[in-house]
Amino acid sequence: MKEIVFLVEGEAERYLLDAFLPRVLPEGIGFRVIPFQGKQDMEKRMALRIRGYINPQARFLILRDQDSHANCVALKNSLLERCIGTRREAHCLVRIACTELETFYLADLAAVSQALDIPGLERQQLKSKFRNPDSLGSPSIELRALTKNRYDKRSGSAQIGRYLALDNTRSASFRHFVIGIQRLCADLLAD
Repeated sequence: MKEIVFLVEGEAERYLLDAFLPRVLPEGIGFRVIPFQGKQDMEKRMALRIRGYINPQARFLILRDQDSHANCVALKNSLLERCIGTRREAHCLVRIACTELETFYLADLAAVSQALDIPGLERQQLKSKFRNPDSLGSPSIELRALTKNRYDKRSGSAQIGRYLALDNTRSASFRHFVIGIQRLCADLLAD
């Protein structure tokens, strides 16, 4: 079976992907989301999960928040190094959400507005800080304030994932995430 396995930090990412991926993946490509219990658990156990994965056609996308890590490239390389020795490193791709998953949401306030039923929220997109949300220090705090605490990591991620625009370019990390998914799909379809 052709599938992409997403290794993620926790449940919020799983809820997002469960809602988002059916709109993104072409027919014939399935997905599985493996959530960990935070980034330390992920870094400790991800290689074991990749190595032990039974499906030989699987491709792996590791999604992790940048959080306070200063250098995205160094963090990405560190995660890629953990894939070495799994015998599947050629089929692993790492994507970093700068700085948190909520950056993806702040880049598409129309989706947040629709998902959380907050009319007019998309007008906030015109403010300079929401035109490039990857540069925000604490996107989760910004999103909670913007939605007057209606955003919840799990249920909010599930709701917003249904509406995120695939072609959104306000967040470079979201754009790279979508391009990465498309790249893995093309690889699977070429096999």
